[in-house]
Amino acid sequence: MTTKAAHINDDLIEALRGIVGDRLSLAEAVREQHGRDESYHDAFPPDVVVYPETTDEVSDIVKLCAARDVPVIPYGTGTSLEGHVAALKGGVCIDLMRLDRIISVNPEDMDVTVEAGVTRKKLNEDLRDTGLFFPIDPGADASIGGMTATRASGTNAVRYGTMRENVLAMTVVMADGRIIRTSRRARKSSAGYDLTRLFVGSEGTLGVITEITLRLYGIPEAVSSAVCSFPDLEAAIETVISTIHAGVPVARIELLDDVQMDAINKYSKMDFPVLPTLFFEFHGSKNGVVEQVETVEALATDVGASDFQWAVKQEDRNRLWQARHDSLYACMALKPGSKGMATDVCVPISRLAECILETRKDIEETGLLAPIVGHVGDGNFHVILLIDTEDKDDLEICKAFNERLVMRALAMDGTCTGEHGIGYGKMDFLVAEHGEAVSVMRAVKMALDPQNIMNPGKIVRV
Repeated sequence: MTTKAAHINDDLIEALRGIVGDRLSLAEAVREQHGRDESYHDAFPPDVVVYPETTDEVSDIVKLCAARDVPVIPYGTGTSLEGHVAALKGGVCIDLMRLDRIISVNPEDMDVTVEAGVTRKKLNEDLRDTGLFFPIDPGADASIGGMTATRASGTNAVRYGTMRENVLAMTVVMADGRIIRTSRRARKSSAGYDLTRLFVGSEGTLGVITEITLRLYGIPEAVSSAVCSFPDLEAAIETVISTIHAGVPVARIELLDDVQMDAINKYSKMDFPVLPTLFFEFHGSKNGVVEQVETVEALATDVGASDFQWAVKQEDRNRLWQARHDSLYACMALKPGSKGMATDVCVPISRLAECILETRKDIEETGLLAPIVGHVGDGNFHVILLIDTEDKDDLEICKAFNERLVMRALAMDGTCTGEHGIGYGKMDFLVAEHGEAVSVMRAVKMALDPQNIMNPGKIVRV
């Protein structure tokens, strides 16, 4: 149940209307929509939703809220997974989806500047004729602003990195309404504190990101995707580790266990063997892709893998990766009416097999229906726990399993979240992971947002 923010009154609403006109909603359904994400976490609706169209409008909105101690919650597409958009203390939700312009494309410099509401699919559609693309692919058609705020990554991270490596600069509206630019477009700089990296992953707790400059890449000459089944999880994971150690520049390498493959077959009308499976994608020159494929095939065959199934045509590759991106919905279809608790640990690649196999044993001993899927090329994997949110015992069992998984990953020098972020769902795990360093994070938060109005209740407790 939300706590209504102080000073939300008719005067504030009228002042907001003075900035955005009719681009404001008090409707219960709209507020409910903006108070929930794709996770199992409880929804907390804001008191009002506004739809600015420029950075200046965002600045004016934040200034109004700062003057009245009213919380501000930035909102993109609502696809986050740790309660990032929940208005825990009520307040004003700033929906950024109308900031949807591609401001400038610089093919010679291989970068682009966009407003926060541009989605990754729209960006790549607009870039198609330039011969360039933006590779970060978290699955959902998320906004670039949201991806930046949560330090997203996804299936291509093993080759192209995460948002941390691919954001060059951004425009941010600070908690007092000031507008700053964190950097220039130069590929490197030693000028002062690295504010760009500070705001990447800040989840709206330090300011509202309104523009982002991104690194682009050339569309590869050749692309080939493949699916390969394995007799057991050990063989699949061994192939992943061998591929990385061999220095194969694989673009994507995704692990799906037998339960996940069964879910995908049923949901996406596929007919893959119900076995532990790796999805691969190779980028490069024609000869380079052939060399990558031959190396990986040899490594997989050595541990008893079955034949590769190839997807060379773009429509076949799209269908394959769409099935992978729909894995959460495929899982929930295994248990109608359930919600998915997607865990998100990441460990050093040398501990990956140990972590996954111990986790699989824990799943079996606990009696959970919980598929495993992950971007295992960089040590990141997810367990999809299917929860009956009306059953408190079921929820507690899943939460206890998640805690064991996180502690297992931390004991292996891993992290509680490889890509989903902290939100309000993983604040205790952040303390377990970083200890005293969390007090430094809190000091940064209070220095930049002394009133604690920027997405309060997320990442660190104030």
